[in-house]
Amino acid sequence: MALIRRVALLSLHTSPMEQPGSGDAGGMNVYIRELASALAEAGVEVEIFTRATSADQPAVEHPDPGVCVHNVMAGPPRKIPKEELPGLLHAMVAEIEQIRSRQPHGRYDVIHSHYWVSGIAGLELSELWGVPLVHTMHTMAKVKNLLLESGEKPEPRRRELGEHRIVEGAARLIANTSSEAAELVSHYGATYDRIDIAPPGVDLATFTPAFRARSRAGHGISPDTFHLVFAGRIQRLKGPQVLVKAAALLRKRRPDIDLRVTILGALSGNKEFNLRCLVAEVGMDDVVTQLPPVKAPELASWFRAADVVVMPSFSESFGLVALEAQACGTPVVATRVGGLSRAIFHGRTGLLVDGHHAADWADALEALHDDPATREDLGRAAAIRAQNSGWQRTAAITLESYHAAVDNFVGRRLAPVVPAS
Repeated sequence: MALIRRVALLSLHTSPMEQPGSGDAGGMNVYIRELASALAEAGVEVEIFTRATSADQPAVEHPDPGVCVHNVMAGPPRKIPKEELPGLLHAMVAEIEQIRSRQPHGRYDVIHSHYWVSGIAGLELSELWGVPLVHTMHTMAKVKNLLLESGEKPEPRRRELGEHRIVEGAARLIANTSSEAAELVSHYGATYDRIDIAPPGVDLATFTPAFRARSRAGHGISPDTFHLVFAGRIQRLKGPQVLVKAAALLRKRRPDIDLRVTILGALSGNKEFNLRCLVAEVGMDDVVTQLPPVKAPELASWFRAADVVVMPSFSESFGLVALEAQACGTPVVATRVGGLSRAIFHGRTGLLVDGHHAADWADALEALHDDPATREDLGRAAAIRAQNSGWQRTAAITLESYHAAVDNFVGRRLAPVVPAS
């Protein structure tokens, strides 16, 4: 088995140093940073390449021992829509090659790309450096396009074609769940023998179930309040509008419930999506509080202060928030879609809802409000289950994928040429 000493990790469209819940930053940012840290703990040097978005950014950052982040200068030194990034691919590849050439070690054992823009760059670098590419999709254009709401702009054909190229050219593909692996096979023609399933993990030192009463008191949540929390980017795909409508219906149906909704996140994507207007329109200004995204320790405190964490997403490759909330001992109500169907055990650690009708979501939330004993049981089971989901497990599976990629890649490159008869 080949020894993996050093990995080039590509996250060109968003930096792992960004605050999750804002702009294009979300669970993938957490995934990359935590995976890199866990790989470094396992003895692998990790160099992350991401596009610089400010002229003031340092060329290199060191977020954790054994991990460095290269801020690649390509295009204007500001944030640009990710739809414009493909036009900068060649410039980013050239700059990454310049950075590599200046490193004392001079080489990497494997490239691990995240999201399709990085995957296309990874294909070029794989050929240039003579090392294998491992790719994690996180989201897929064809899957997102199947779940579009009326009036929403579909993912471009260019992305679909790019993802097909990545599936064909990568040595290994890493999926978050078995359902994501099935989507790679059915939509992109991948073969199961090249797919490894590495579920994301959770920082068990931060996301803990302890001190729930203290967290509620710290956030001004009284013991009798039924507190719902949403955490994520404010966009239709994540479904905060579903929660607002369901909460409004629940309040109308049950005025006896002391209801409070906290939404943590920043606007992302379609700037015409105005959640504040919806909140006012349904008369929930006194119930719904919108706050900016917060760092992991404070996010964990909000999760502990919640009776239920709500995830009405239209698409999720995994749904890291679900795992983090459960690690805090809080049950999750989520859409039965994508990775959420695996992250939550229906009836054991939370509830899964089919579709996005506000009445169905109000029914699920009302049922949990009226049965606090079940709610407590779900939360306790959720915290126990999360204990087996540390990032070290994700890193171990990922490292095995790297080994398979390198072994097969070396074998293919060194295979003797058989002359034609």
